[in-house]
Amino acid sequence: MSALPREELRGLFLFEHLSEDQLDWIADNAVLEEYAADSTVISEGGEATCFYVLLHGAIRMTRLVSGTEVETNRSDQRGAYFGATQFFVHQESEHIYNATVRALSDVTFLTLPSKEFSFEFRRWFPMATHLLEGMYLGWRNSDTVIGSRRRLLALGELSAGLTHELNNPAAAAVRATSALRERVAGMRHKLAFLAKKDIDPELLHQLIDVQERLVKQVAQAEKLTAMQQADREDEIGDWFDDRGIDGGWDLADIYVRAGLTTADLDDVLEQVGDTFIDGAVRWLAYALETEMLMGEIEDSTTRISALVGKAKQYSQMDRAPHQWVDVHDGLDSTLVMLSGKLGGVRVVKEYDRSLPKIPAYPAELNQVWTNIIDNALGAMAGEGTLTLRTWRVDDQIRVEVGDTGPGIPADIKPRIFEPFFTTKPVGEGTGLGLDISWKIVVERHQGDLRVESEPGNTRFEVCLPTVEQASL
Repeated sequence: MSALPREELRGLFLFEHLSEDQLDWIADNAVLEEYAADSTVISEGGEATCFYVLLHGAIRMTRLVSGTEVETNRSDQRGAYFGATQFFVHQESEHIYNATVRALSDVTFLTLPSKEFSFEFRRWFPMATHLLEGMYLGWRNSDTVIGSRRRLLALGELSAGLTHELNNPAAAAVRATSALRERVAGMRHKLAFLAKKDIDPELLHQLIDVQERLVKQVAQAEKLTAMQQADREDEIGDWFDDRGIDGGWDLADIYVRAGLTTADLDDVLEQVGDTFIDGAVRWLAYALETEMLMGEIEDSTTRISALVGKAKQYSQMDRAPHQWVDVHDGLDSTLVMLSGKLGGVRVVKEYDRSLPKIPAYPAELNQVWTNIIDNALGAMAGEGTLTLRTWRVDDQIRVEVGDTGPGIPADIKPRIFEPFFTTKPVGEGTGLGLDISWKIVVERHQGDLRVESEPGNTRFEVCLPTVEQASL
């Protein structure tokens, strides 16, 4: 088909300021192409050979994100363009289409060959071409470098926080293991001491029964206040003094922590008699302390296991990329990973645990929680309250992250989701965190991300659908 006449070309906003000769070149090299409704005009990843200008109809543009087709734009504006839009950039490899475009109705395009148009464009606008090319290549390179650097820094910070959290229970387990070795050696020594006293085998058997019964009480030991602890130590210490047992005050602490009382000691005395009571209570003290140390080791290793589990939950290691998830798991694991940054911040959880699981990409949602919570902690500078709240509205669940920081000024709030926009000092932020979060929530999960802010009350609200969304 023949191209448009010069007068009609000048009516398109792209060409309205071209010279007569330039319009003639467009008219001579352009062709008209028509596509029926629901047909594919160009496919993402295909060789970018043409520059398209919409003349009539409506189109829909999509991109593949981790195997899912995401709609990025729709238009029926005459003069809208797509296709080989980076035709002005010199590069060794072939240009490819970065999106798929489909016709929503019968459409007509003005189509220009990209290689020939690139040559003419550079000849017509040499300075503009250099500026555009420099801007495009500079943005692409900085995006790659800064994005990689940001991910490495974030990984380092999260690893440091997790290492700090793991160190405490690990160190506790090491200390308890060392003390346990000493107590076991002492228990063997006391048992040998009792044996040298020619203790009646039946009495030794009774003593072992008492030991087993008292050790079982350790797990059920009640938590005492400092005053209750002191009063009970005085009672047990006096009991030891009354029976001439040296160092009774040191032994009293062990018996109290094990949850025992003077009534338990009376039972021991009844079983072994005055002759063996000194050696018996010391041997039992070793047995009780051994049990408590094993409890400490169990608690410490359980904490380590729980932390590793949270780290796996956060990273989604060995899990399918898309699954039905409980958002509370991701929020909690993110708090664990960022625990090193909490400082004096108080965390308040207002979770609706009745919320259903939702279809999502949990590893990507964890990026969202990390970016938003990290920004909140940064805004509060180690002091304030971080509030995490969840609830349901119709077919959406809502996740709110609130902080008591200084707030977001009204004049910059409309820009906070723009790429590379940041209010942090130079070198402290890349301006990509909220942009990435927006894309994950809105484009990837077809949800919404909102913010309300005033001094002392900033709230980011993430809206996520509770049902599978139809492919775009």
